[in-house]
Amino acid sequence: MSKVFLLFCFLMGLLLLSQAHENGEKIGVYELKRGNFELRLTNYGATIISVVIPDKHGNLADVVLGYDSIDSYKNDTSYFGALIGRVANRIGGAQFTLDGKTYKLPANDHGNTLHGGTRGFSDVVWTVKSHKKDSHITFTYNSFDNEEGFPGKLDVSVTYMFIGTNKLGVKMIAKPVDKDTPVNLAQHTYWNLRGHNSGDILSHIVQIFGSQITPVDKDLIPTGKFESVKDTPYDFLEPKEVGSQIHELPGLYDMNYVVDKSGQEHLSKVAVVRDPVSGRKMELWSNQLGVQYYTSGMLKDTKGKDGAIYHKYAGITLETQGFPDSLNYPNFPSQIVHPGEIYKHYMVYRFTAN
Repeated sequence: MSKVFLLFCFLMGLLLLSQAHENGEKIGVYELKRGNFELRLTNYGATIISVVIPDKHGNLADVVLGYDSIDSYKNDTSYFGALIGRVANRIGGAQFTLDGKTYKLPANDHGNTLHGGTRGFSDVVWTVKSHKKDSHITFTYNSFDNEEGFPGKLDVSVTYMFIGTNKLGVKMIAKPVDKDTPVNLAQHTYWNLRGHNSGDILSHIVQIFGSQITPVDKDLIPTGKFESVKDTPYDFLEPKEVGSQIHELPGLYDMNYVVDKSGQEHLSKVAVVRDPVSGRKMELWSNQLGVQYYTSGMLKDTKGKDGAIYHKYAGITLETQGFPDSLNYPNFPSQIVHPGEIYKHYMVYRFTAN
């Protein structure tokens, strides 16, 4: 175990001695390590704190944005590394109708609901169900009826696991207990493959296997339509630099792509990100129908880990998901899960360097 990690755990311990959630769960920091592939996570928000991987020369760096303390995660508005739910992304008008009943939700984003509401799954303390340092960690959470306005009890788990020597698997499972309810979980890590404190990601090379987007209005609520990416700045079907056309947009990418050939049981290749300086490459697979591509255009002078200050374009998120606001668009695939059914969301990241 590294001296840096021991010091980190000691400092976290001092900060967390008196902290506990109303369900009795204490907040902790946990390590996964296999060879030179290392993660740190916390059960606050089932959050990824760091991912350390080698570059083409074997040099190690932490490639995700984050904070030094749990208090910073509690005050975070960027959702660094968090598990998002009960419904990720936006719900227009902060309401939806299910089985003839209209459910009112917290309007925490310009009159809309964002990432589960005022206190979504990213702001609760999860139970550590299982943890094996060289293998996996599983967090669980029992969401109560009417939590953030959503109907029914929901049992949720997320497992972060090593697959071989260079893959990270994420398995999200949710089971409604007593009522039909919407479920759309997402993993919200910000990636900078050159290193979390290395500046912007505009020279990263990105490829997204999505030939359509679900366009949005000024408040980032989908219009209910589908549009081709062909001949637009959203076209990443062939690899290109993040910054190559970003200034033809309102200054950032923040868009849901329809994943080509995706399905609810089988994994499809979603995206590839490569940093030409470090040689690090990240490939992403998922079973979800959509992926939110966000280039952190709303970050501004955010104090992060190790004294880093994160500015605009400091990281990339690729949040596999169901389509945003599908609760209000019958033409979008449904996110309603019934008791007796199981919501399954799988992701696999593969890291290489050359």
